[in-house]
Amino acid sequence: MDGDVVVAGAGPTGLMLACELRLAGADVVVVERLAQRSDESRAGGIHSRTLEVLDQRGILDRFLAEGEPQPVGHFSGLFIDFDESESRHPYPLMILQSAIERLLEEWAAELGVRVRRSCEVSAIHQDEAGVTVGLRTREAAPGRLRARYLVGCDGGRSTVRKLSGIDFPGTEATMTALIGDVELPDLPEDYVWVRRTPGGDYSAIAFEPGWHRVITSEFDRAPERGEPVTFDRLRESLVRVAGTDFGMRRPRWVSRFTDAARQAARYRKGRVLLAGDAAHIHFPAGGQGLNMGVQDAVNLGWKLASVVRGDAPESLLDTYHTERHPVAERVLHNTRAQAALIRPGPQTDALREVFASLMVFDDVNRYLRHMLTALDIRYPADGDHPLEGRRVPDAGLKSPDGATRVHELLHGARPVLLDLHGGTGVAAAAEGWTDRVDLVEARSEDDHWLVPAVGEVPAPAAVLIRPDGHVAWAAAADDAAPGAHALGSALTTWFGPARRG
Repeated sequence: MDGDVVVAGAGPTGLMLACELRLAGADVVVVERLAQRSDESRAGGIHSRTLEVLDQRGILDRFLAEGEPQPVGHFSGLFIDFDESESRHPYPLMILQSAIERLLEEWAAELGVRVRRSCEVSAIHQDEAGVTVGLRTREAAPGRLRARYLVGCDGGRSTVRKLSGIDFPGTEATMTALIGDVELPDLPEDYVWVRRTPGGDYSAIAFEPGWHRVITSEFDRAPERGEPVTFDRLRESLVRVAGTDFGMRRPRWVSRFTDAARQAARYRKGRVLLAGDAAHIHFPAGGQGLNMGVQDAVNLGWKLASVVRGDAPESLLDTYHTERHPVAERVLHNTRAQAALIRPGPQTDALREVFASLMVFDDVNRYLRHMLTALDIRYPADGDHPLEGRRVPDAGLKSPDGATRVHELLHGARPVLLDLHGGTGVAAAAEGWTDRVDLVEARSEDDHWLVPAVGEVPAPAAVLIRPDGHVAWAAAADDAAPGAHALGSALTTWFGPARRG
């Protein structure tokens, strides 16, 4: 074997997955088609839940140092307010994908992840023991790698998905959008973000002094296959929708996207799995794509490493599809709605006015905020405690080992059994898992924990937290003797059978 896992693609999803696997002790190699990391800006922000994920790994400060917190988010260009009580990071962080990839690659290098560039997947063969990955390289002879699993994080045109024969159903494009990083010297000083016109819409966002990201959207025109993307086409499109090119010049990067929405029919086929854009593509409204890919990686990484180590059965990998496929379905659904809301025309103008009037109500604003940030995701859970299946709140702690917040306990990407009352018997119930699960005794500084989409719940007596920050089991605050059977069942389900002695 050349490694436990081969990850195809060194974008944010692939790099995050590789880091998660290394933290959990798996040997991983990343193969990337590009010869060097791209400096194209691409995605431009990180939402609250992804910021929490980075905080859980102890690397958030690196991203905060290079990004700029924004006061609001948006749904189809309609502004959404954030609530500081729901997360310690209640804001979108404006930071370009190129910077995100650089920071993740630096972290990966620190962890010992191997990255092979100028290396593209060309063939896949699975058998009972592993998967052989054929590689197209710059060398004279094609190469290959042998690993136990392969994960395709190689984008919307994923070679891994195609070679594995995984269907990618969805809806076709009904519009085309051109995007570029350019200078706009004639843009009015009072210009504010996005404007809709009878011909479409356009936006310009300043990411650094002198440079703007400009986007034009034109409807009822899908690009032809192979149609080139050029600076002149971007200029012509901006003139059509805005009536001027604002002196556009010196393009750094030009690209195109559409509102095509597709999702892999299955996220796992034997020893091959998909994550990020390889598993789902959609209209990039609300900045959800990169965030969803990183969260795919964090959901999959610890599970795959646990199977590789022999701690958990291979069936654990099926929960990756069970949990993440519905998340992408919801994103495809809301981005289709957002695409409809930006269409030009008096009917859509009226719809936007009605929609905007509803967003002033707290419940509507909160619903959309939770949907875009993924703070409200709840995975299927066996128990009925309101925390189970949800991401654990970052509550304040008083802990003998110095931890002051719940999320600090997850820096090592290990499961945590947090005993908040003491004397509950959870330590005895978890004896067979102490090699895989960290037992922490602490006190909550808050009597109640705020759970998005639920509200305030009493701080639990004990809580079992998965490495991805989601709650596998919780005991109610008034439960003086939490059920050992339910805890043992959760430990077995997620972290494998107990080991005695």
